[in-house]
Amino acid sequence: MTLALSVSGFVALYIFMLAAFAGWVIIGHVPAILHTPLMSGSNFVHGIVVVGGIFTLLNASSTAEQAIGFFAVLMGAGNVAGGFAVTDRMLAMFQTSQKPVHAAHHGTHRAKSSAPKTSHKKD
Repeated sequence: MTLALSVSGFVALYIFMLAAFAGWVIIGHVPAILHTPLMSGSNFVHGIVVVGGIFTLLNASSTAEQAIGFFAVLMGAGNVAGGFAVTDRMLAMFQTSQKPVHAAHHGTHRAKSSAPKTSHKKD
């Protein structure tokens, strides 16, 4: 007994639109603190795509299979590189700056206090 499953164009379009909307809603509600770990996880998945593309290239018996494998490796590598670049920028936002920020650099000047300075030395 064989089970043949056929999806027409409108059903496939509906499934694609439903998946896109569900992904948009789910990703839109992820707290900012979780974006970096999720990006690292997606880098891992794209790394698996690259490995799968390499296996496809090694086992390809036709030009079409070689083209599909090459395209998978190219797109997966691009996603991995872009994902690491975004992750690096996100992590850089949480680092403290090395240089102290001075008020003069921002165009604001503080008025000097006319109160006398006191010394906290013990006699």
